[in-house]
Order: sequence, then structure tokens, then C-alpha cells
Amino acid sequence: MGPKLRPTSNGPMDKFVKPSYKLATPAGSTSPLAQSPQASAPVPRKPLDEQEEESDESYFIHWCCGDKNFKERSKGGTVEDFLKRNSEFRRIAEKNKNKELVIVRDGKAISSHFPCSLIKNDTLIIKFIKAVDHPKQSVGGSVRPQRKRPSGELVMFHVWTKGGKKVVNIMRNPALKTDFSEITVYAYKGEKVRKALRRDGRLKDVVFKKNCVLSHTSTDANTGMSSLVDDLDGETFKIILLNKSNPPESQPDSQDDAYMMQNEAEQSTTAESVNDNILEKKPKLNGNMAPEKILCEIPNSKIMQCHLSSQFQDVVKGKKTLQGSKLSRIQNLFRVEFGKNAQTCMEVKTMKTLMDLSNSVCQVRISNNPEGSGFLLFGKFVLTNAHVVKGIYNEYTRQLNERVTVHFSYESLNPMESGAAVEEVVGFEYGPVESSRECDWALLRVCADQTLPDALLKCFGFLPQSGGICIIGHPDGGVKKIDPCLIIPTENQNQVVERHRSENPDGVLPENHHYSENQQRIQMITQRFFEDVKKDVQRIRQLLTYESCFYSGSSGSPVFDKHCNVVAMHSGGYAYRNARGEGQSVIEYAHPLSFVNERIILQMVERRMFDVLKEYLACDNPEHQNTMTSLKKVVESRNLTAFKNAVNNSLVKSNESLKTFFEFFSQREEPVPMDIDEAYTV
Repeated sequence: MGPKLRPTSNGPMDKFVKPSYKLATPAGSTSPLAQSPQASAPVPRKPLDEQEEESDESYFIHWCCGDKNFKERSKGGTVEDFLKRNSEFRRIAEKNKNKELVIVRDGKAISSHFPCSLIKNDTLIIKFIKAVDHPKQSVGGSVRPQRKRPSGELVMFHVWTKGGKKVVNIMRNPALKTDFSEITVYAYKGEKVRKALRRDGRLKDVVFKKNCVLSHTSTDANTGMSSLVDDLDGETFKIILLNKSNPPESQPDSQDDAYMMQNEAEQSTTAESVNDNILEKKPKLNGNMAPEKILCEIPNSKIMQCHLSSQFQDVVKGKKTLQGSKLSRIQNLFRVEFGKNAQTCMEVKTMKTLMDLSNSVCQVRISNNPEGSGFLLFGKFVLTNAHVVKGIYNEYTRQLNERVTVHFSYESLNPMESGAAVEEVVGFEYGPVESSRECDWALLRVCADQTLPDALLKCFGFLPQSGGICIIGHPDGGVKKIDPCLIIPTENQNQVVERHRSENPDGVLPENHHYSENQQRIQMITQRFFEDVKKDVQRIRQLLTYESCFYSGSSGSPVFDKHCNVVAMHSGGYAYRNARGEGQSVIEYAHPLSFVNERIILQMVERRMFDVLKEYLACDNPEHQNTMTSLKKVVESRNLTAFKNAVNNSLVKSNESLKTFFEFFSQREEPVPMDIDEAYTV
């Protein structure tokens, strides 16, 4: 049997299910919409953390698809993130899953990772074109994404989809050249043209392998691939082949993407060739003449360069075989560690805010033994994972078989606080639910005989797509800790699995095995374990994935985004022990708090626990309306009569917040005529 998903407490194993739809990726490369799950082509990836910082300014973005128009508020991020938040777009994307998404701005195709801040006053047109079956590389190629930059440093320039003579076909997807004459590329000031074009991901490799340049469509002035993009804003270019010589060599671009850098370092070793075939000499100063550079060509330099390069490659290959590619590991160490530090580094004010919010995080103990973590969600109700209390909770009688307490102040080894007793489990779901998703949550009512911290529902937020997050909890049953880590986007999950496989050449053991089995048995487990993990991670797209040091005892910990919003609940991972018996985990995961909130409300209504629902509604939740809108679609699609019948309940009639809540679900939405001022243009 393959590996089981191990929750990060001592509870049972988890399972995952497939999501109901797939999301689009940048135009010009085959996206998950354009290929079946069995396709062998690599899945394109969106650059990690290449979005500009979200600004405090919010604004509306117009977009349309066919005869449907939308106007929605955005607050930075990428076009892809913006569109994915819209349920109608997800429905349209699912209908066109065998096609490629194209986003059009001002008649020009933009990438899906295009920054929203550059399209404030434009109308986006969503189209779908014939997809490329087998792209040669994923979106962004071998781009090494750089650190986030302020949106003020962004520039845009336009490129014809048809190249010059001898390099006419430059688009990965030929349909782009047929349907659009230009694409728009964004870049950051201070970076090179080559990096911006590679990040865009829609151009063929031939553009970078040959000596191509950007030729201005008006002045015919050429801009090389190693030139900076600073002066290209608003200009239009055509890609031409300058000559048949090899492109000039340049230094590597930014190296901040930890996951991509790790795989690149392991798969290839870069040999620096002998650079220019010139030698700079300083002449003697003669009178008032300024020193000049005398260019002297080294005889037979071409032959010498090829010979030295060949010898160097042979030496590197030999060292890689004999020493396990020590050079690659050293390069990888610096690239990965510095890259991770740059993305997880936080401002002091952010850490101060997280320290205040950490007061609401608690340790869950059963008979005074640490079993997991949790946090005060609203009122006097603590949220944790269902598997934390599953062993001592009877779902039929809804009774706890042992004493459960929560401890908010366990921050030192000599705590003075005795903890708050749990009166009852008011909500509980473990396993698959009607929506074909997994649930693993429990809502605990705490005795209000002591002062409780602030509720975290007031800091609720939706899942980010990339970047840094922070987990606060009690790993290994110890004192309260915080772990800053990086989100693993879906497209990078397999790379993380392969990295763990390569780091364990001597084999691994499942977490529930002991390090007493022979080496041959370990080797047999190795391949099956990582193969099954790779299959499973393809089915967890609805969950947040990352690499964390929070293992046993940390289930139920809140996960915060970079804005200190609590976005998910840390729940489990793929655990194993290496050949030395050391505990490891391939990937950790968390359930989105948005989904958990919906399930809590549904269960409270179905169980007629209106007193709990009243306390939920009394908590200030900035995303309450968005939650209600999403939940209403679920109620209507399933025709849940409990919401309609609750209007006549006496407690509901006597409480204004409950009455308003259920009246919202009984309302029928009528089409609203569009005002003239709100009309959309195409």
C-alpha cells in the first residue's frame, strides 16, 4: 500500500479528493485548462512571488467574456488571482478546459500573471483559443523570479507576435500570431530584456538561443537582450535576428525562487565559458592623453575556448559522479537559503501584530496530555481539527469521553495558567462531505469562567496563491511557537516531492514504522512512497500546501498570510522517516478557513443551534458578505430547506441579527439593469 496522509497530531490519517475545476495559466502556453490530467507535458507554472506588493488603494477592474460583463474591485495582485476569485470565471474556465486562456488588454494579449495595477482603466476581454498540445517548457522557462518590487517600478512594452526574417515564428502557440498582432510584456526597472521575456513565457526558445534583438517599429533602433528595460515603457518592438552568431553571454538573473533554483541546481551544472576574445591593456600615459583600451585578439581563441570548455565539462561530470555534485549542492545551499529568507522576511510591525494575535492561539489537551493546537474563532468557541478529539468524541451522542482543556498562555515551561475547560463539541466534521471535499474541523465551546483573548474571525481572509505565511501553534506538544514558511503552488508540488526523493537515496520508512527493518525493505518502500505522494498531491488543489517544521501536536494551528489575516487551519502532511530514523515530512497542508466557516454555518442551521450562530454573527468579520454570498449559492443549489424553515423559529424572530441573516437566504435575486455610467466598453 502507498503512503497515508498523516495529520500533524496523533490522530488518524487523512484523505484527499479531486477539485471540481482547474485554473488557467498565462496565455501562450498550455494550461491545466488545455490538457487532460493524463497529459505528459509539464504543467506551466506562474512565477513565484513576482507580483507587485498589494497597495492600500483599491479600484475596479472591468472584464468581459462573450456577452457577459463584470466590474469588480481589486486591490493589487495578478490578473490570474483576480479572475480566480470570481465563480463565473471558474465556470467559464471549466467549460473551456481543453482550450488556452487569453486575456486581452487594449487589443493586445497579456499574460495571466500580469499585475492588476497596470490595468486600472482598461477593459479586459477573456477569450479561449486552440491550445498547444506539448509545450517545450513551462511558463517562464528557467526564469528565476526576483524579490517583490513596488508597483511604481513596473514598465510595459509591446512585442509583435510575428518576428523578422528568418525568425518569423516566435510564439509558442501559433494561434496567438493568428489572432493577435501584439502582446504586452511587463517588467521591473533594473532588470534585463531577456528576463522579462522569459518570465512572460509565450516566446519560443529560439528567441533566446539565437542572437535576436528588439527592433523599434518606428525608429528601427535595436535593443539587445542584455539591455535594461528602464526606457522601454510604452514602446513597440519587433523581434529580429541580428546575425547568425551565438547570442552574447550575460550574467544570470535573480535567484530568489527557492524551489526552481533547487531543481535547476540538481539537474545541471553551469560552466562559465571563456568570455570575450579580447584582452584589455592599458597604454602608458602620454602627455595629456587619457588612457584608452587596446583590443588585442588572442590567436586561435575560438579553438582554445572550445578546448577549455570541453575539458571543464569533463572535469565537472567526473566530480559529479565521484563526489555527488558538491558544486551543485553548494550553489543550491546559497541560492535556496537566501531565496527563502528573502521571501519569509517580515517587517517589525507585522511581527508585532502576529505576536498580539498569538494570544488567541491555544494548546488542546486531553486529560492534561497535549494533543493538538487551536484558536479562538468567535465568542467562546475554539476551532481545531476533528482528528485532535476524534478518539474521545462520540459523534452519535455528541459527548466527550474524557476531559478536554484549552491553554492560551502556554508560552514557557513553567505556566501558571490552568487552562479553560471545554463544555461540549458544538460542531464536528471529519471525512468527505457532499461537495466532494474533505472536512477535518471541530468547534469547541469553552467555559467562560476566565477572560478570553480576542477572536480571530475578525482577521479572517481568503487563501493567497503564493508568498510567505506564518503558522502559530504548539508543535511536538511544546510551548507556543511561530514558523514563517513559503507556500508551495500547485505547479511546484511535484518538484518538492522529487527533491525529497533525491535527498533520500538510501530509502525512507513510513512514519508508523520503526528503524529496525533491513536496507532492502527500505529501498522497496522508497519508490512506492514518493510515487504515491506525487499522485496524492495532484488531488489537493483546494488546500494550502507549504513546507513547515510544525509536525505532531500542531494540528489546528492558525495560518496567517503576509497581511496578518488568518486564512487556513494547519492540519497534516506526508510524514516519513529517513534511513537514519529522523522524522521528516514532504509537504504540509491546511484547510481554507473560508470553507470551514461555510461548513460551520451549515451545521449550526441544520442542528438548529441558533445560539451559536448568533455569537458567530455578533463577531466583526470583514469578509462576512462574501461568505454569505458564497454560502447562498450552496444553499440554493442543494435546496436546503433548513434555511427557509428557520425564518419561523421563535428565537430567530426575536433576534434582529438572526432575522436579517435568514431573510437574506429567502430573498430571490432579480436582475439589476445596468446604469449608463456603469456600461462596459469592448
